[in-house]
Amino acid sequence: MTKYLLVAFMLCVAALMPAPAQPVVLDGITQPFHDVTLGLAEPGIIRNQFYHEGDVVKEGEVILELDTRLEELEVARRKAIMEQDKEVMDSTEQLYGSTHSVSKQDLTKSQAEYNVAAADYAIAVQQLANRRLSSPYGGQITEILLHPGAACAPYQPLVRLVDTSRFYFVGQIDGTAAARPQLNQPVTIQMADGQAVTGKISFISPVVDAASGLARIKAVFDNPGGVRPGMAAKMTLP
Repeated sequence: MTKYLLVAFMLCVAALMPAPAQPVVLDGITQPFHDVTLGLAEPGIIRNQFYHEGDVVKEGEVILELDTRLEELEVARRKAIMEQDKEVMDSTEQLYGSTHSVSKQDLTKSQAEYNVAAADYAIAVQQLANRRLSSPYGGQITEILLHPGAACAPYQPLVRLVDTSRFYFVGQIDGTAAARPQLNQPVTIQMADGQAVTGKISFISPVVDAASGLARIKAVFDNPGGVRPGMAAKMTLP
């Protein structure tokens, strides 16, 4: 009799215990970690194109360059003036320190002239750099909108650059279940072509859409190769 009572008790306890959470599968798409369209603040004629669509570039590499002949001449002119003022300042400092044959006022004037010349040179160098479109990060060029010989306006889109080394999974989760996943929680992401990768939750929207009752969720993962932007995918929350 005791045996049957024990079994009945255990069955009652099991019935009262919450059922283990089942994995949640979310539908979504892949998005590149970075996807930007680049332009220049300066207007001008495109003179050089150093890369083509499909090429991979490193951070800081120049993709396009406007006509820079005037800016290069200005840099050379400002550099010559700066070097000349530097020689005058050094000579004045030496004379002031050794023989006091120059006044403090002359020393201060030579130092100020050199500082102004150095600032003018730095401005000229920056103006030259502004005419070169450099990659802000490593990535792949997916589109070049203008080519050498074409005129471009300030901030006109010129190059689209995509970082394909990492991707986001972007999906929607029911608002009632949005508290279940945690930031940096490991997840499995299954691509439409059958490829599976491991990622981590990087964003859970604090806002639930009133119309759909869904919240946006993102997971970041390294691209092992073959993943493309816009691919359908499924993310499994354990």
